[in-house]
Amino acid sequence: MSERIVILGAGESGTGAAILAKAKGYDVFVSDQSKIKDIYKSELIEHSIQFEESTHTEELITNASLIIKSPGIPDKAEIIKKVKAKKIAIIDEIEFACRFIKGKIIAITGTNGKTTTTLLTYHLMREAGFNVALAGNVGESLARKVAHEQHDWYVIEISSFQLDGTKSFRPHIGILLNITPDHLDRYDYKMENYIDSKFKLAHNMNEENYFIYYKDDAVTGEEVSKRNNQGSYAYADNAIMNFNYHKNSFSVSQADTSLKGPHNLINTMAAVSAVLLAGGDVDKIKAGLKTFKNAPHRLELIAIIDGVEFVNDSKATNVDSVVYGLGSYRGPLVWIAGGIDKGNDYSIIEEQVREKVRALICLGKENDKLKAAFGNVVKEIYETQSVKELVKIALRISKPGDVVLLSPACASFDLFKNYEDRGNQFREAVLELKKQTERESV
Repeated sequence: MSERIVILGAGESGTGAAILAKAKGYDVFVSDQSKIKDIYKSELIEHSIQFEESTHTEELITNASLIIKSPGIPDKAEIIKKVKAKKIAIIDEIEFACRFIKGKIIAITGTNGKTTTTLLTYHLMREAGFNVALAGNVGESLARKVAHEQHDWYVIEISSFQLDGTKSFRPHIGILLNITPDHLDRYDYKMENYIDSKFKLAHNMNEENYFIYYKDDAVTGEEVSKRNNQGSYAYADNAIMNFNYHKNSFSVSQADTSLKGPHNLINTMAAVSAVLLAGGDVDKIKAGLKTFKNAPHRLELIAIIDGVEFVNDSKATNVDSVVYGLGSYRGPLVWIAGGIDKGNDYSIIEEQVREKVRALICLGKENDKLKAAFGNVVKEIYETQSVKELVKIALRISKPGDVVLLSPACASFDLFKNYEDRGNQFREAVLELKKQTERESV
């Protein structure tokens, strides 16, 4: 009789784990307390995997020898308490997938910047000729990738929630970009718990592995110095990035890359360092830096209308992310912010806003906190709940050379499905406005 594995959660992570487990001969059962999306349900049926939705049936779950838990399910969930009471092992999909990987892993985490760094690392690895797959929090789950094909390298974005479910996980190269307060409700509102979660990335590393971190990050640098400080090999002098790895010593100007802003100096140095340590060719890396295109909603230039740049940074759902967005431009800026406030401390960005922002447009149902924070900082403040009206206001009050920056600092669920929906609606409205402006100028 084959070993029984129960997977809790049937999103991308859970479905990927189920497909891999089935392929490896396990008796697999999937349970999701919510309704399963049609795309994943059809896959489970296709692979003859038993499942249930909109419930967790205790007797069908607690008879497993192993539980694979989706990252979004907290340890406080009732079903997890029941599983633990039965002393059944619980791991994450990432941990499970690693049991069947023959290649090496580059894993990237951090509160901010991890998606950009992951995508850039993958792009540079691919351009340098590596047999590489992209997985984790961006793209397909790692388990799904492993189920379908083996690669020499895997570049994965990994969250603190995923790291919480790892035990023996050991990437060949680990990148920890930064740690700022986020998701603290998941960590008993204790910053030290969140820090420990992020550092699980390096918990099992040995002298054969490489740990890349941002030494000047207030939290990360201090924590590394406590745990194990082996020095740094890359640094930036203004906008010039300098690298010194093994026999490779060279410099790259940020002007010769496709990414803007001081935060992207950090992301780029981390990605380049990882590819160098993997054995990448310097000339191919330099060429790849010029051709990289970032994911949508991350300082994405949508269009230039009458000399005004419209930039979509909808992914900036906390104040720390907005620090990077504001820091990427000299100004003047028309800043669009608002949504569901997550306990933001706007004093962090007050000086940047005072220095660079010409006007603030509040996009949300409740804007009192934003207006109170910046009423005496920004001369012009507008409010709207319409994206189409928003872009018209932004163009009307802008001058050639200005940047209209959607960098909300808040969650999107008051007016939108998610940050992608917010960014997509913004993009569509900007492109519609551009067409309208072009027609009128003919």
